[in-house]
Amino acid sequence: MSALTTVHESLPYIDAEPTPAQRAAAEALIAAELSSSEASPSDSLLPPLREPNFSPLIAQELDRVAAQQPLRGIDLKRYEEQEELSDAASLEDRQNALALAYTTNTYLTSRHTHLSLLDSFGKNAWLVGNWQTEAELAALERDLAEAKRQIEIVNNGRRRVQEEVGGEMRGLEETWKRGVGRVLETEIAVEGLRQQVLERRRAGGGE
Repeated sequence: MSALTTVHESLPYIDAEPTPAQRAAAEALIAAELSSSEASPSDSLLPPLREPNFSPLIAQELDRVAAQQPLRGIDLKRYEEQEELSDAASLEDRQNALALAYTTNTYLTSRHTHLSLLDSFGKNAWLVGNWQTEAELAALERDLAEAKRQIEIVNNGRRRVQEEVGGEMRGLEETWKRGVGRVLETEIAVEGLRQQVLERRRAGGGE
């Protein structure tokens, strides 16, 4: 696990807030540690995105959007009302007009069928879809509430445990500080005695 993503346990309920000077000193130490580390800041980031492999149609549509060109939809001219043919129209023109009329009739018939089905069953399908969506939303809200409850239980447990041992922790910290102070005092006293011994030896050698 990268040092940038390692989670360290803390005691937020009994530890005092650091002073600005302490925070600045800690941040300076962290920056110095990171500068000397071989880990890259990108180690804690998500992996790079996979190179997309779009189909030709999708690529063409993306190019159109990038070029800000208007969308060319379905040609609706075939469904528009046709102009009446003149008596002098050729056989080919009449055949084309007949084919367009068949196309228009098929489209309008299909559209009428779809609208009839939507009018008959669309409301119920819409209500059922809404009911299913509401059920999924209610389930997600229950899961969210349960997760929040579990988090609150864990945080309350941590607070209770830390407050129960807070006095002991503070006592141990004071004992440790006194012990460190005594060690320093002892080292200073030893160094003073060593200097006195050296001075007496020099004085004795000089006589």
